[in-house]
Amino acid sequence: MKGKEWYQADEVAEEYEAKRFSKGGRLIDRREKQAVLNALGPVEDRDVLEIACGTGRFTVMLAERGANVVGLDISRAMLAQGREKARAANVADRIEFLRGDAARLPFPDDHFDTVLAMRFFHLADTPAKFLAEMRRVSKEQVFFDTFNSFSTRVLYNWLLPMGSRLYSRDEVDRLLGDAGLSLSTAEHDFILPYGFYREIPNDLASTFRDLDTAIQRSPFGQRLASVSYWNAAVNR
Repeated sequence: MKGKEWYQADEVAEEYEAKRFSKGGRLIDRREKQAVLNALGPVEDRDVLEIACGTGRFTVMLAERGANVVGLDISRAMLAQGREKARAANVADRIEFLRGDAARLPFPDDHFDTVLAMRFFHLADTPAKFLAEMRRVSKEQVFFDTFNSFSTRVLYNWLLPMGSRLYSRDEVDRLLGDAGLSLSTAEHDFILPYGFYREIPNDLASTFRDLDTAIQRSPFGQRLASVSYWNAAVNR
């Protein structure tokens, strides 16, 4: 896993949300949460596993909507923040946070209704292995996002401390097929990369976001998207 040691550092966990989801990063947070909700639909009483749950952004959101959620992450510091967030939201009874390896999930086959992973596959050195494990423990649905190779993401990818894996649509199609998954829906977004939005004030970010979405509506707009959200069904 690229950046494994970097990601587990206590100081990274402490600064994670402040650096990524303040300023213009707030609109990224809102868009990512909406993408998850769009794909998963009603989650009340459903069993959900979140891979690489981090500080619990999505874990807590889903628990607040009635899901029974397991959040798995490799970082103890991230998990500690997730537990605090769950207690503050009064949903700790609906969430179990576990430290574990996404390549060897400690669950039986078909254990969850839905398995999701956000901000994970750009770090994966063996994506096929991770996706196969996600499919193994899911009865119905697998949802994840990728950063895309034909996008502005390329321009600053080398600046990231852990590196970042970029995917083409063909590669995602192969990964899904090999894992026994069929694509149900996909959303493609953000012509301008996340890093750009995180560096500018929220009000200014909204202006650029309007421009971004206008470009997306053009004939080639979605082909230039820097991030894609993939909603897949388990083949039976």
